[in-house]
Amino acid sequence: METKTSEKKQGKNLSASYNRYKKFGDTQYTGMQIGRGHHWHYDQGDWKETKITPDLWEISYAVTKRRAGHAPENSGVPVGTEYQWYILSHQHVKKLNANDYSTEMNGLKFKLAHKRADKDKWSAKAPTQRKHLIRFLRDMADQLEKDPIHLEFEYDGKTYTGEAIPISETCGDDICYEAEVSLNDEEVGIIRCAKSGWKMDRMEQGLVDAIGNEIFLYYE
Repeated sequence: METKTSEKKQGKNLSASYNRYKKFGDTQYTGMQIGRGHHWHYDQGDWKETKITPDLWEISYAVTKRRAGHAPENSGVPVGTEYQWYILSHQHVKKLNANDYSTEMNGLKFKLAHKRADKDKWSAKAPTQRKHLIRFLRDMADQLEKDPIHLEFEYDGKTYTGEAIPISETCGDDICYEAEVSLNDEEVGIIRCAKSGWKMDRMEQGLVDAIGNEIFLYYE
């Protein structure tokens, strides 16, 4: 009985934390706190692509994604809520055999608008969504044009050279806490500085620490 009561209380606390108003700079928001994350599993999806130019393809993708864990009771938006996201990402593909390719993607997604479950209209009209997207892409272009953090180090007997491009939205007091990293001409993902140290998805922690140390020395 005590365990069930404790779990119920914990779920209530998580729900209250999720739904309360928070501040990020001058922006007020609800939902997951900045710095926390979700983990999802994607069902077998349907990906279609059509070649437009030698380097440009049109893509279409549809799939159901499922939470790896469970949402706190009474937290999150109501069923039926919809979102419009713009995804800017790197896709790394490797041919395994005649019919199979491995694929990894990393990057950013930016919310253009949402539609509440009990509403028929989006939070922003199409022209406003376009303006938001233009501003986002211009910010990304400005970010790419700035001088990157140069990386050069040895790890486990191998020499690495590359660069880290700070993500401007994570910067404060002349320090940026996330950056897009490339090593030896290969995009390897986004590194982030968490309370427990440097983190990257799908990368050996020792190599992550080596990258993070180079970034730390840059800001020192």
